[in-house]
Amino acid sequence: MKYSRLIAITIYLVLNFSSCFAQTKIMSYNIRYDTPNDGENWWDLRKNGVMKLLKYYSPDFIGIQEAMPNQLKFIADHLGRYKFIGHGRDGLDTDSEGCPIFYNNSKYELIDKKIFWLSSTPDRVSKGWDADLNRIVVYGKFKSKSTKQIIYVFNTHFDHKGENARLKSADLIIDYIRKNQLTNKRIVLMGDLNCLPSESPIKFLEKEFKLSSKIEDSSAYGPIGTFNGFDTTKPVSKKIDYILTKNIKVKSYRCIDDRRADNLHLSDHFPLLIKF
Repeated sequence: MKYSRLIAITIYLVLNFSSCFAQTKIMSYNIRYDTPNDGENWWDLRKNGVMKLLKYYSPDFIGIQEAMPNQLKFIADHLGRYKFIGHGRDGLDTDSEGCPIFYNNSKYELIDKKIFWLSSTPDRVSKGWDADLNRIVVYGKFKSKSTKQIIYVFNTHFDHKGENARLKSADLIIDYIRKNQLTNKRIVLMGDLNCLPSESPIKFLEKEFKLSSKIEDSSAYGPIGTFNGFDTTKPVSKKIDYILTKNIKVKSYRCIDDRRADNLHLSDHFPLLIKF
């Protein structure tokens, strides 16, 4: 009996010790929408490499941008233990780009989800301010199956033309967090924000969030820039993709410049990966 109790206590301690040090990995990745006009960089020529990258790094959460329905289906069909939330920016069952969040279903349970538009009418399909296109935020509330901790994950893609729309989008997200009393919660906001670190939308977001790439005593690795434009001949310095956190201590940040076998880029953006 004493031996059995000792084994039970040991198992309990091991499980609880492991959960205390459970590591979470989050990736943001603009995969570039599917268009044959990209020639040698067409999705059909990149998709297997993208899947290889996703499986190799095995993030717990993956925020994808520019996912067309066929790309979303391809990733979902090949990722295995992952589920996803989100649909296209033009509405459910439309042939439009989306910002899905994939999550490791063996480690996290989905508690709540929502999609809202970056506009003055966020609860319906709409285009905001001076934006060129409809833009959305995909949000999920998740619970760790091991630690029972809650994490709130937001994935988005700001407009590429509307300067005012980008600033208003940042304001809308912060307003959503405050109105829903999430200020003291563990939050990740990620995506292609289409603006530089020195520009107003990022400075505004930094009032509530921390940039993962700037966290003190974190381990940062990889290029400073995130947008490569499929150009393999020049250093990448343009940073427009971000993972921002709130009430989370990031341990490492990585901008990933993994290539295809022919040394071509996997997308016109580099994926970002953080661990905490």
